[in-house]
Amino acid sequence: MSWADRNLGELCSLITDGKHGDCKNEEGSGFFFISCKDVKDGRLNYDNARQIVRTDFAETHRRTDLKPGDVLLTNSGTIGRLAIAPDDDKTERTTFQKSVAVLKPIRELITPHFLYYKLAAENTRLINSAGGAAQKNLLLGELRRFSIRIPPIAMQCSITSTLSAYDDLIENNRRRIQLLEQGARLLYKEWFVHLRFPGHEHTQIIDGVPEGWEAGTIGDLGEVITGKTPSKKKPENFGSDLPFIKTPDMHGNAIVVHTEESLSEEGTKTQANKTLPPRSILVSCIGTVGAVAFNASPAQTNQQINSIVPASDLVTFWTYFMAKELKPLLEGMGGGATMANVNKSKFAGIKVVIPSKQLLNLFSDFAKPVFDQIENLTISNARLGKARDLLLPKLMNGEIRIQDDEKLVEGLR
Repeated sequence: MSWADRNLGELCSLITDGKHGDCKNEEGSGFFFISCKDVKDGRLNYDNARQIVRTDFAETHRRTDLKPGDVLLTNSGTIGRLAIAPDDDKTERTTFQKSVAVLKPIRELITPHFLYYKLAAENTRLINSAGGAAQKNLLLGELRRFSIRIPPIAMQCSITSTLSAYDDLIENNRRRIQLLEQGARLLYKEWFVHLRFPGHEHTQIIDGVPEGWEAGTIGDLGEVITGKTPSKKKPENFGSDLPFIKTPDMHGNAIVVHTEESLSEEGTKTQANKTLPPRSILVSCIGTVGAVAFNASPAQTNQQINSIVPASDLVTFWTYFMAKELKPLLEGMGGGATMANVNKSKFAGIKVVIPSKQLLNLFSDFAKPVFDQIENLTISNARLGKARDLLLPKLMNGEIRIQDDEKLVEGLR
């Protein structure tokens, strides 16, 4: 069956972008204002998405009118991140900033999933099509003229079915990760927020603090390390020797396994004192504050992240969930001229009440195997994603016949 060259403008009923301006925030409104940072790993991440007032949403939604199956593409700053709008209730309450474009496929010509995978395969071409000196920008006109080769609909469905098998496995693992973390967080809240911990009936509470617990600061929990970016003027600082974690790497991840950038051995040596051991607690403290994650392996971070290297394994998992409760506090104390900024001394000085060693030990015994499972599932997803990405260009240009690849997918089930 023949493939044909078609422009995106011919294949989509509408290609537009989000609002060229700002909206008024309203936490808890349920109306989401998605930006480039919220589009990652093929999906919309709502964990740190802005929520805005209904009137601003309604105005912008008239322009974007997001529907299930629409393809989202980041077209400013970081070019080429993709997602498909899911068929759930959040979609109809989601609009976006100008850094995100929406493509509405004409489904008689191209399926949403084929368009998504095709653009993923053409990511380098998309990036090269963007202009701008200070910040890359893929103009809508250029996007409409962007040409891709497509097969007939029946072949599109067969190809995307093969690739979707990988993504389905990834999504199943992601849901398992979410449930595992949610279970551990519920126990954390039960014991350390609501104070219904084992033996609470026989524990005296003095001024709201259980007997045996101690007042302290984050600095008492371990060493606080603020990251730093090596000189970008020296490309030799960057390579593949050590993960270099930035806030977007943390979004949607309990444990960071994959990073967009890595440091070379030379880059690592320039700031060796900032290398973090595995399972340090990473907390974003500039810009989008309050994102929390572990690192799976030794790593360094940029200057937007303060990390806690736990003084003992005993406090590791309690500190992780405690840090997740800090987001409102960090937002309130992160005064900056243009963005929230909680520096190292402010962060280390945050007051906390540290539970008894006995209780920390009980929680650690529960949480450690949970996070071991989360790490294994996260690593599995990284491998599945790599395997899919190796097949993607070959399937998208017809180099691999679909039946040849089905055996590979079946082996992953």
